[in-house]
Amino acid sequence: MHKKYVVTLSDRERMELRALIRKGHAAARTLARARVLLLADEGCTDNHIAASVHVGTTTVERLRRRFVEEGLQATLCDRPRPGGHPKLAGKQEALLVALSCSEPPDDRPHWTMQLLADRLVAIGAVDTISDETVRRVLKKTNSSRG
Repeated sequence: MHKKYVVTLSDRERMELRALIRKGHAAARTLARARVLLLADEGCTDNHIAASVHVGTTTVERLRRRFVEEGLQATLCDRPRPGGHPKLAGKQEALLVALSCSEPPDDRPHWTMQLLADRLVAIGAVDTISDETVRRVLKKTNSSRG
């Protein structure tokens, strides 16, 4: 079967990949990608590469394509992943922790996540925030809500 994306490494690229694998200090994902490229350059089948490196054949195909279209460095490195920005910055997190350690409102025996979220909005620390975000931040900081 004739491959649409054929990996042909230069001598410099081959040496760079072998050195990367030999050192073994890179991320496991990067090392696996380097092994895939070296085996693809040797003319191995996708099934053989996938079995040798313990990845899926789709991964091998995707790496071949990425190497041909974008080059060696783009193939070895992770692309930026989408994701939201943190809802609370450092000072806002500190304010939340301090608030959770303070006395709750007079009519309440303790702070609830919703009360903390509402108070953060009321004092202008954030425009909006959910009680779940408050819970996650307090859990991350090992803080009790009082």
